[in-house]
Amino acid sequence: MVIDSSRKALIVAGAAQEKLADDVLALDLRQLSSVADFFIIATAASRPQARAIVEAVEHALHRHHMRARPVEGLQSRVTQPHRRLGRPPSAEEFSWVVVDCGDIVLHVFDPPTRTFYQLERLWGDAPRLPLDLPTPAPVLSGRPGQ
Repeated sequence: MVIDSSRKALIVAGAAQEKLADDVLALDLRQLSSVADFFIIATAASRPQARAIVEAVEHALHRHHMRARPVEGLQSRVTQPHRRLGRPPSAEEFSWVVVDCGDIVLHVFDPPTRTFYQLERLWGDAPRLPLDLPTPAPVLSGRPGQ
């Protein structure tokens, strides 16, 4: 079964949201660029969360008989040029992870890097694909009935 790029974008965005990525956007680049049909942009708070998002995307694509190409940004710690020099990033830090899913490119940023590069603003002419994904249920503490 062949899945069109807009459905594939929803699969990638949904997998990112399942791992609680913040501010997930799907930008439709079909009329603007030959690089990709869609950019999925998401924010992760830490390297482990970014890794979980990438793994969830890989598994979701695999379930639909598709693959993601090599990932950039999680293999090594990268010093971020816009951050203060002199302090190496911790094991929890990362800046930007890129996953090539063929006609879809997933960008997972840490909050300062997303603010710095502002891809959604750079591609401001791109229409946004409505995600219509359910909001994760809140985690309740305590016993039922409290």
